[in-house]
Amino acid sequence: MDHAHAYPVTYDVAYPDRPLNRLTSFFRLFTAVPVVLLLTAVAGVAVVSESGGTGTVVATGCGVLFLPPLLMLVFRGRYPRWWYDFNVELLRFQNRVGVYVALMDDRYPSADEHQSVRLEVPEPVGLSRWKPLVKWALAIPHYVVLAVLSAAAVVAMVIAWFAILFTGRFPRAIFDYLVGVGRWTNRVTAYAFLLVTDDYPPFRLRA
Repeated sequence: MDHAHAYPVTYDVAYPDRPLNRLTSFFRLFTAVPVVLLLTAVAGVAVVSESGGTGTVVATGCGVLFLPPLLMLVFRGRYPRWWYDFNVELLRFQNRVGVYVALMDDRYPSADEHQSVRLEVPEPVGLSRWKPLVKWALAIPHYVVLAVLSAAAVVAMVIAWFAILFTGRFPRAIFDYLVGVGRWTNRVTAYAFLLVTDDYPPFRLRA
């Protein structure tokens, strides 16, 4: 990879080079219910903790603090550290849940340990004071592309589900594709909703 063009948001998932649990994979939509409810509860806390002051990550479906950091950046030129920490950890947890639901890991998602997911988001320093007002709109082309990629990802997950049931293994090509879609999604989320970087996300699946 050309580090001179490396995007500041990095995302990767460790490939499970081992037999996966076929039973929990078969019933994944059911075994994931408790942790999905937990994630929903956490996102719900975010919604009520700031009266009218949260947004929703359209690409990932996970509630994050959006409006308060936007206002602080516009009027004060700063991004409170605890809001950054909350948003990043919530996004990491959402990704662990997403990886589990997508059958990419058979370990139950942890509320705090990183497990197989590696997501690094830059600290918000030296950011523009006006770009947060338009980032969500500038990212519209990404929403369109991600809608298509996500639809293909659903089909890929169904294929992977059958592959795991018959072979116990997650097809590597499908795994890499899903990681790529996740990487793209997280970069758009960090740019348009977490507002932690002014670097426009690249149109690519690779790192």
